[in-house]
Amino acid sequence: MTRLAGRRALFAVPVLLVVTFGVFVIAAASPFDPVKAYAGTAALGADQETLDRLRANLGADQPFAVHWWQWLTSALTGDLGRSSVMRQPVAEVIGERLVWSTLLCAVAFAVAVLLGTVLGVLAARRPGGWLDRTVTSVAYSLEAAPVFWVALLAIWLFALQLGVLPAGGLTDTASEQVTAGQVARHLVLPAGVLAVSQLPWFTLYVRQGVGDALAEDPVRGARARGLSERTVLLGHALRSGLLPVLTLIGSRVPELITGALLVESVFSWPGIAAATVEAATAVDFPLLAALTALATVAVLVGNLLADLLYGLIDPRVKLSEL
Repeated sequence: MTRLAGRRALFAVPVLLVVTFGVFVIAAASPFDPVKAYAGTAALGADQETLDRLRANLGADQPFAVHWWQWLTSALTGDLGRSSVMRQPVAEVIGERLVWSTLLCAVAFAVAVLLGTVLGVLAARRPGGWLDRTVTSVAYSLEAAPVFWVALLAIWLFALQLGVLPAGGLTDTASEQVTAGQVARHLVLPAGVLAVSQLPWFTLYVRQGVGDALAEDPVRGARARGLSERTVLLGHALRSGLLPVLTLIGSRVPELITGALLVESVFSWPGIAAATVEAATAVDFPLLAALTALATVAVLVGNLLADLLYGLIDPRVKLSEL
């Protein structure tokens, strides 16, 4: 396990170098002007000399390769730079928002995995039955639905029509402090929508895996020995059927991050989505590179976690061979 983690850590170094360098290349080629974004409305009445002086002060007149190298060398010492659009250190920007994005993604992912497993097992018990057809039809429909559309529909139904849940934000408008109860109540809609966007994949994978396992000889032998259907399903078929789901965990992390950005924007959730959008439109090199590197690390960790779980649960797989 340690050797696998070490190899993946070494592999992550060139990946992060290429990804961060690509961010600076794309940002430099974008049509957005970081100087005008920094100055705001004041840039409308400023002359070219003032803008050029501000550009020099911000370092925006230097080539993107110089920006990348300066950011990289500073990041290696723990200094992620200062965000020009947020006007505070990048580490503070990420630290203030990362906890809320992590909470949203963790709750949504846990709900998607647990609910998807339950629905997949129920559907696989009787292939072709009414429950199987209903679950698979709903799963395929949700799989094709854009996450922002589901988010807007959830706001219309639960916030505007029924009025049972808040439409967005972290706490109530009149609240002067953040409480666990308010956060939990405001988390229901965004986490639920994000979970729904991931739910079809886990449901369909579990259904297929458990359905295939029920048709295997060991499971048939367990039934022939007189074991109860519950024991056969949970003790034999489910463990074998969940193996493909473990590989799915790592592959769903990138879409989970993308979906979280959209969900946070729709529900005004104070995560890293707003910072990412502002960093992109303002060509904020340090903040944009740090957020992209953070997302890349999350994807690599997700893939590593999937491989570790697969090796621990399946005795046929040796971690040394991964």
